[in-house]
Amino acid sequence: MASTPTITLQSVTGVDVELRIAGAGSRSYAFVIDWHIRLVLALAWLFTALFIRAGSLNLFDDSTPRGGMGQLAIWIPTTVIYFLYHPILEIVMRGSTPGKRMAGVRIVSRTGDIPGAGALLLRNVFRLVDSLPFVYLLGLGVVIFTEQHVRIGDLAAGTLLVHDDAGAVKSFDGLRNDTPENGLSPQSADLIHELLDRWWTLDDTMRANIARSLILRVDPAASTEALLLQTSPQLRSHLQALLKGTARA
Repeated sequence: MASTPTITLQSVTGVDVELRIAGAGSRSYAFVIDWHIRLVLALAWLFTALFIRAGSLNLFDDSTPRGGMGQLAIWIPTTVIYFLYHPILEIVMRGSTPGKRMAGVRIVSRTGDIPGAGALLLRNVFRLVDSLPFVYLLGLGVVIFTEQHVRIGDLAAGTLLVHDDAGAVKSFDGLRNDTPENGLSPQSADLIHELLDRWWTLDDTMRANIARSLILRVDPAASTEALLLQTSPQLRSHLQALLKGTARA
């Protein structure tokens, strides 16, 4: 039996992180769950709007005043819920959806980070291509026959679908439910968390060098000369201050 394909990513501490790439089965399971959720939500709005509008379930009844506007108020939100379910939730949930969470998978970039909104939107635009000729046959075929199990939308957006293993994904997305209000990007804050978590397992020279490189990367006020004068405890305090948003030039 073929082994599950993986992607190996190198973190700031030099410790490799291995993510398992999700195959066609996991993708299909997540999609079926999401399809049912978005269908239920769309139908719930549709029938609720019909009752509010006219107390009727007649989908095309324009007998009430301003019937044309009433139809728009019913059908536009229904269409938005159904067709924009994936792009909106994947952006809000940072590469995930309810179906993906239940299936234990999530979307990441090829560097293991949370994909940007542009990549997620592009990925969903290509659903129109992946769904050809019907029921996602083209996209499913590409997933089965590509080494990293990607569909055309993933190829265009530079994304992968990986198993959401708690240990591996935490290294690159540990703040998905706790983004600090300190000016740091989630990726930068996550790298600092990772280094601080491993601080006492690294020798003094290594952790000091990594800390200086990381601070220069995320703190515009930092300078190489000033950091070279900081001891290991001072560097650690500097990183903690960045997480709290209290670092000073």
